[in-house]
Amino acid sequence: MSLFMSTPKAAEICRIPCFDQDKVSAIKNTLTKEETRLPELAEFYKLLGNVTRLKILLALAENELCVCDIAHVLGLSTAATSHQLKLLRDKGWLKMRNDGKMVYYRLHSEDLLKALKGDLSMLEARLG
Repeated sequence: MSLFMSTPKAAEICRIPCFDQDKVSAIKNTLTKEETRLPELAEFYKLLGNVTRLKILLALAENELCVCDIAHVLGLSTAATSHQLKLLRDKGWLKMRNDGKMVYYRLHSEDLLKALKGDLSMLEARLG
């Protein structure tokens, strides 16, 4: 199953006339303008759709940590932790620094942190 919707077949298209043609046209125009960015947004959410990566981001929002300490926070091996860190670093969300044999990570995107905290607040408000 593809992340992106394919073009619907003629039999799958709604045959009922539009009730508000102007509104439908305006929304279709808006979506067409955003269409090139939507796959990127889907990839963004796909990367964030992992509890381990969310924990890493929130942990590194608190403080810079070495890979071993991150692994202990998560209860994972250093290899599994390093794999997740690489995915986040490749997106530019983390900064890495070497200190001898030790590798340290810190959060590099304040905007991402604001979005995550905003999402958590929204979720708490919805769930009560």
